[in-house]
Amino acid sequence: MLAVDPDRWDRIESIGNANVHHSRLHWFPAHQPKFELLVEKLLRDVYSCNPKCFLKPLPLLMHQDDEHSANERTALLAGSPRPRKPKPLPWFQVSIVLLIQICEPITSTSIYPYINQLVFEYGITDGDERKVGYYAGLIESLFFVTEAITVLQWSRISDHIGRKPIMLIGLFGTALSILSFGLSRTFWALVISRCLCGLLNGNSGVMKSVMGELTDPSNRAQGFSLMPAVWATGATLGPLFGGTLAKPAENFPRLFGGAFWKAFPYFLPCVATSGFVFITFLITAVFFKETAPKRTKRPLSISSDTSYETLVDSSDSQTPLPLRKLLVYPVLLSIANYMALAFLDVAYIALLPLFLSMPLDIGGLGFTPATIGYIMGAYGCFTGLLHAFTFAKIVRYVGERRLFIFSLSTFLPLFMLPPIMSISAERFGVNWFTWVCIGIMIVLLAFMVMGFGCIFMFVTSSSPNKHSLGATNGLAQTTVSFSRAAGPAMVTSLFSLSVEDNLLGGYGVYVLFFVLSCLALRLASCLPHEMWPEDSSDDE
Repeated sequence: MLAVDPDRWDRIESIGNANVHHSRLHWFPAHQPKFELLVEKLLRDVYSCNPKCFLKPLPLLMHQDDEHSANERTALLAGSPRPRKPKPLPWFQVSIVLLIQICEPITSTSIYPYINQLVFEYGITDGDERKVGYYAGLIESLFFVTEAITVLQWSRISDHIGRKPIMLIGLFGTALSILSFGLSRTFWALVISRCLCGLLNGNSGVMKSVMGELTDPSNRAQGFSLMPAVWATGATLGPLFGGTLAKPAENFPRLFGGAFWKAFPYFLPCVATSGFVFITFLITAVFFKETAPKRTKRPLSISSDTSYETLVDSSDSQTPLPLRKLLVYPVLLSIANYMALAFLDVAYIALLPLFLSMPLDIGGLGFTPATIGYIMGAYGCFTGLLHAFTFAKIVRYVGERRLFIFSLSTFLPLFMLPPIMSISAERFGVNWFTWVCIGIMIVLLAFMVMGFGCIFMFVTSSSPNKHSLGATNGLAQTTVSFSRAAGPAMVTSLFSLSVEDNLLGGYGVYVLFFVLSCLALRLASCLPHEMWPEDSSDDE
């Protein structure tokens, strides 16, 4: 028997208009028909008694015992402890997910070593090298713009029809678009092929949902550590394909000396990457098993011992939530940090090949596409090895929040290195000091990528329920796609603008992004020290 305090009595009086869902601390009208019986029962029991008298325990009242006392706030914020011993991963299914994951970085980064030369050689800039950055950044950004338009819808559809059909559509669209890109010789043909890839590809959000469903809090760090590692592997293979296979008529005249390969000098790397995607399509179609939780309808029974929160969870946890119920603090904060990291990452990755390829007199290093491919390949290889062998251990030792903040902090020296290398190369040429700086840059980039594994876990744990995991990741990927679309266009345009107008000695773009990196660190400090408590109502 417990007394109802005035604050709790006010809470009970307003229960028909508000609903506390699990530990998410968000409010929405309880207009569903199944809640009407519950509200009627509660109000009948409450108003039949004096609020200052002792009442039998109501659903909203917390039971007390001799050892523990709980109040309303601690009940809402309490989370279940993580299992100490990690469960083994379902490696075969995880391997297929990683195979799908690697397709996107291979196809997207394969164009980086030659995109600047392609724009110049096809006459898109009318022979002005200083304008290459504008058009190259626009072409690189179009994929993310069109992806942002559709990725949320693909992810929400996957909550209803399953993950596998959406992933197969994404693989097909990726293979088709990269082939179209290789056969394009005009600016608008390049634009259409990149837009096609973004419109048909919803895998970026769906794959994270699949990994979240294949893992639990005990082994999630191990599972998500593989995704950046595999991305890094793809970022290694992509530039190698692009830089090595570009212009086969010049590099391999005995095998590709025909007129076709001279007319389409960048088609061979597109064929190689699309062939890999097609093989992945076949493997996924045959062997992948659906992971989306089945939607079940359980009978709603109300008794005197029925908990209010139990009935709320029974209603909301069995179906995907509408978009407005996803806009809660844990989801928004996790997505904001994901967006900041992705924006700075894609901006730097787009700026790097432009900086490496531009002549020394306009702030670059004057490297060839093959050299750029080797540098980016070394970065991807080192990043993959670092993640595969150290990420899960580092997360267990320092925690997700600390590692994420450290990863973001690497952008501060990263945006300082290009001006240092440029000044040194302009005065003394490309020497040992330049290559030492490139080595330091590769190490910093590898630690920066670790932040993605951390923020993936924050986004996954922030989902209000398991049936809304696809929509949560889709919402995250939508906002991130917009930031990734703005990043390349913004950074490459600012690079060209800095060079043309000599802003801060031609290094204005680096100063601006250094300041943005400081702001991103402030946002990261708002993340909780522990993961958001997860909804476990679907667990049997």
